[in-house]
Amino acid sequence: MNLNQITVPSLDLEKSIPFYQKLGLKLIVEALPDYARFECPEGDGTFSIHQVEELPRGEGIHVYFECKDLDTYVQGLVELDIEFNEMPNDKKWLWREARLKDLDGNSLILFNAGIHRKNPPWRI
Repeated sequence: MNLNQITVPSLDLEKSIPFYQKLGLKLIVEALPDYARFECPEGDGTFSIHQVEELPRGEGIHVYFECKDLDTYVQGLVELDIEFNEMPNDKKWLWREARLKDLDGNSLILFNAGIHRKNPPWRI
């Protein structure tokens, strides 16, 4: 089994599409007003958004995007006026992360984990 894509809800795809393009995702499907799909700049993963009338309640969705040079990447996004809730910092689980919300409140975590991504010292 392989993960193909993650899909998150959006109230307004016409506003969300430029936001995700600004993050660096490449738009490959635009089926407005219902659906849009993007390719990640690296690897085979894709990411999509779909139109909803109401967003889920509660803590919601967390999507992690891996970045090779996290600090430089985040600085470039800040220069494009992307606002972060948390700038890059080291976590106790051995990842370096920066956190932000998309226009619909979905949590996005840009991270770099190196060898610890799939192989932390506490791996089974």
